[in-house]
Amino acid sequence: MTIMYLFFFLLLGLILGSFYNVVGLRIPKNKSIIFPRASCSNCQHTLTIIELVPIFSYILLRGKCRICKIRISPIYMIIEFFTGILFAFSYYQLGFSTELFVALLFISLLMIITVSDIAYMLIPNKILLFFLPLLILGRILSPLTLWWDSLLGAVMGFGLLLLIAAVSKGGIGGGDIKLFFLIGLVLGTVSTLLTLFLAAMIGMLLAIIQLNLYKKDRKTPIPFGPSIALASIIIYFYGKQIMAWYMQLL
Repeated sequence: MTIMYLFFFLLLGLILGSFYNVVGLRIPKNKSIIFPRASCSNCQHTLTIIELVPIFSYILLRGKCRICKIRISPIYMIIEFFTGILFAFSYYQLGFSTELFVALLFISLLMIITVSDIAYMLIPNKILLFFLPLLILGRILSPLTLWWDSLLGAVMGFGLLLLIAAVSKGGIGGGDIKLFFLIGLVLGTVSTLLTLFLAAMIGMLLAIIQLNLYKKDRKTPIPFGPSIALASIIIYFYGKQIMAWYMQLL
């Protein structure tokens, strides 16, 4: 039975991951997420059902449009894959619980903003405002050990990023600042601090890779959203273990 449910959440995540690609690409452009149907960005060929099957279609078409043969970004397949894996992993870790509702919402938010930030260097307010009441509801139904830790984490996450943005004179985008309000709401104070630290480390690593592997200029902007998303997921599931390991080192 557990295997059946794992497969269900994997399949649900794959399907929603495909949809999250659409949301992340269209919402920043103020386009409908329903119409028109998905099409090739180069030749405008409307994709058929077989071309929209998560992961399978990308592999079958070898990462190219069936008509014009232009290469399709692998980010779509990556988002589908990780959304599916993370949905299944959330069920494996949390079972059927109110916290599973929080986890799936949190993962969904992070997948969408990752697509948006990679594509446009933008985390739209519409996406954050859509998830805000849902995550508040989630934390009401499944509060942290100290219920007020969510509120403190949200305020601290927002305030700390705002301070960094002011000191760095725009080094942090407004979307990142507001995103950390939602992260603080979900994770609480200590885990939000851990997320910020880990996101900075991941972002620095990505900057080094971009600088050396792709020969980019040091002033080339790098979206911070994917680093935040990865750090948030790691801390959400393993923050307590990381803290316990760190305390043992002291």
